[in-house]
Amino acid sequence: KSDRDQKLQEYGLAEMGMRRASFLVDIKRFSRLGQHPMENYCSFDDAGRVASAMVQLGADAVFINTDYPAYGGDMTELKSAVKAVRSVSETAAVVMKDIVVDEIQLGLAKEAGADGILLMSSVLGPSLENFLDLATTIGLETIVECHTKAEAERALELMAPNIMINNYDRITQTYYPNQAVQLAGLFPGSGGPIITLATGGIDTTENMKRHLSVGYDAVLVGRAVMGSPRAPEFIRTVRDRTLLPAELSAWGLEEVEFDPDGNVMSGPKKDILNDSDPNVLQ
Repeated sequence: KSDRDQKLQEYGLAEMGMRRASFLVDIKRFSRLGQHPMENYCSFDDAGRVASAMVQLGADAVFINTDYPAYGGDMTELKSAVKAVRSVSETAAVVMKDIVVDEIQLGLAKEAGADGILLMSSVLGPSLENFLDLATTIGLETIVECHTKAEAERALELMAPNIMINNYDRITQTYYPNQAVQLAGLFPGSGGPIITLATGGIDTTENMKRHLSVGYDAVLVGRAVMGSPRAPEFIRTVRDRTLLPAELSAWGLEEVEFDPDGNVMSGPKKDILNDSDPNVLQ
């Protein structure tokens, strides 16, 4: 055994492996965050083409907004995105994002070919369990969006398979940049049955890495990559790195970065594409 393997065994970490994070894109025209909330900051005719482009760049999943007043989008765009993504990837997922309040919306997502649907804990309240059960029955994945500790604990109690912490409080319409980081310790460690995601105002690669380093399995980014040449920068930051097991997230190693083989990356930690790089779109 190598010295590294022996050390891991000594500390009871032999079974732990490095984590690979996932990058998800929130395809939308409007945002409730930023200096100009609800401003149409990204114009596009076909969400399917945008979804296809993001997946080809390396995105693991795309969220398609079907609530036009809130984010711009409808069911035809969801169907277009499903068709477009299926044509370029066998593994990338398409998730329907809407303010789900009626069980028929689960059926619409399934009929459109979506892999999953977003359920907002703050909206569904006590009905969340019923929606989770119905989605399981019809073979539709669910991502439960939470903001408060109580909502996250309720999602855990219901054994929601995918839990996303949003830094944005939909009730008070207030942005709390540290909310997801502060709640990361609620969740099981690496390899557990629950997939955890973070979202809400993640607008820099450093902020994204911070959320991943505390234990989240994936990040959902919208405004920062929509209509921006920064999408490859964000995706490459996730693809070119591995992460320590979530159990080690409190060891003060947030600044240490690892390459895809698990080796410590030497030199400055800014070795990612930026907007001025002529190869950023290649």
